[in-house]
Amino acid sequence: MKRLGAALLATLCVAASTAFAQDWPSKPIRILVPNPPGGVTDLLTRLVAPRMSDALGQPIVIENLPGAGGVPGTNQAARANPDGHTLAAVFDSFATNPYLYNNVQYDPVKDFAPIALMARQPQVLVVNTKVAAKTVADLARVAKASGGMTFAVPGLATSSRFSTELLKTTLGIDITVVPYKGGAAAITEVMGGQVQAMIASIGLVLPHIQAGRLVPIGVSSLKRTPQLPNVPTIADTFPGFEAQSWSGMLAPAKTPRPVIDRLNAVLVKALAAPDVREKMEALGTELVGGTPEQFGDWLKGETQRWGRIIREQKITLE
Repeated sequence: MKRLGAALLATLCVAASTAFAQDWPSKPIRILVPNPPGGVTDLLTRLVAPRMSDALGQPIVIENLPGAGGVPGTNQAARANPDGHTLAAVFDSFATNPYLYNNVQYDPVKDFAPIALMARQPQVLVVNTKVAAKTVADLARVAKASGGMTFAVPGLATSSRFSTELLKTTLGIDITVVPYKGGAAAITEVMGGQVQAMIASIGLVLPHIQAGRLVPIGVSSLKRTPQLPNVPTIADTFPGFEAQSWSGMLAPAKTPRPVIDRLNAVLVKALAAPDVREKMEALGTELVGGTPEQFGDWLKGETQRWGRIIREQKITLE
């Protein structure tokens, strides 16, 4: 009798979820972006939102909620009603913030329902033109011979900082991390020679590489990037090294599965639009898509990997 009751309850839940999905969306959809306008995640979200809106028949409003590494905005997204009308477009710090901030009120895996991994963007290891290193192996030799190197980062809780810490461990070199308020300030200091090197997103450094103001010696992805086809990967010399920026879309946990599936379908279709691909690939961004399960598995792996690195390296925001 208990089994029959449980089966009946499960059937009723599925039926209710399906009925809800048929009426969804019933009002405008909000996409919360926990960083300022102008970044890769914000730009990509603004490119796909109109196409998603057309497919779903409701307006989509993008709300930027910057500050404190994106923590307050992401906290708000986690607490939103799981009815499919509030989504979040997040980036790499989403997976690392719980290990760094005391005010994080979300679990990256348990408190959100993955929709799709939207994009990945490799980072580039660049040096000042006067640094005597043309390869990653050269850089390791220079650093060991001189007792270490200085690396600029655009903030202590950024993917650039974590990639730098991973490079330090992988190459077995001493690195002094020099934090700045934003990528532009950090790059200016590297170009001026006040700091020797930096790992930054390809979109940030590519114009300066093309102008000859920075020397690229390695990319952080496992394969070369079309924008810098002659620059080898760091993994070519130090196998296994990988660190990429990324953007993904999520809904609050307990959002009905039929709604997640519908969101995934329209988002993946929007990512495949030729003009979206053209604009993002020009910035060195690889558009992904895929299923909610694929994004969920990948996100769990990223959260565990960077959490381990942060603990082992005793990385803090000080």
